[in-house]
Amino acid sequence: MESNDKIPYVLTGKSYTAVAVNAAAKAGEWIRSRQGTHGQLSTKTSGQDLVTEIDKGAEQMIRRLILTHFPDHGILGEESVEPGEEASIRALSEARDEEYLWIIDPIDGTTNFVHGFPFYSVSIALAHNGEVILGVIYDPSRDEMFVAEKGKGAYVHGVRMTVSKEERLAEGLIAVGFPADPVVKLPINLRGIEALAPRARSLRAGGSAALHLAHVAAGRLSGYWEAGLNAWDIAAGALLVAESGGRVSDTLGDAYHLGVRNIVATNGVLHAELLTVLKEADATGV
Repeated sequence: MESNDKIPYVLTGKSYTAVAVNAAAKAGEWIRSRQGTHGQLSTKTSGQDLVTEIDKGAEQMIRRLILTHFPDHGILGEESVEPGEEASIRALSEARDEEYLWIIDPIDGTTNFVHGFPFYSVSIALAHNGEVILGVIYDPSRDEMFVAEKGKGAYVHGVRMTVSKEERLAEGLIAVGFPADPVVKLPINLRGIEALAPRARSLRAGGSAALHLAHVAAGRLSGYWEAGLNAWDIAAGALLVAESGGRVSDTLGDAYHLGVRNIVATNGVLHAELLTVLKEADATGV
């Protein structure tokens, strides 16, 4: 008899998860078909913070698919929020009274998408009374669907995921980020990168927070850290990591919640060591 870890995860009916997976898959397929065809390129908070009409079209597609089944649910989507940290915080605060809140990033890694670099994703989470209960991340380039339900584990290709086993930073492959804010957030992250580089086995910066978190959940990365993110960057991936046996916190070590903007996600074993390095480097973002 197969172990539970090897039994494929099967979706049935019009559950929240089935709707999220369908929306992510359809949006991802459309996004991939539009690679290299984006028209006008716009910026938001800086010259590094890009948005295309494909981001906006994908979000509208996801919204329609969700609201068809759950018309009374709230939706918080990146492309429906004004640029900037204050606007993001305000939008989350205004949406927090929703009993069911879908949190969407239609293309996490837009800069990669624009340049044809195949590391971007669709991220969809569902929170119930402020707690994330569902996370779906779809990688169109690799056709990988990462799915987690609160208390039910996390899966890719229908097979249950577990985090990696490295016990020290010196053995770990750690993902980092280069934020779009070049004035405040980038220097914080650069301090952390400088401190981590000689301590970890190696660092990676793929350019999609959601995919970094998915790969931590899948055991492909030992950890991930970045300061200056938004709820839609993190929500789905944080649940994936937690349901794969890892740990997710803010950069001070406090438990993850939707308001966290400075994230640390690891296999759990490396967590304290990574937090210490960031604190000593003044790279917590707090």
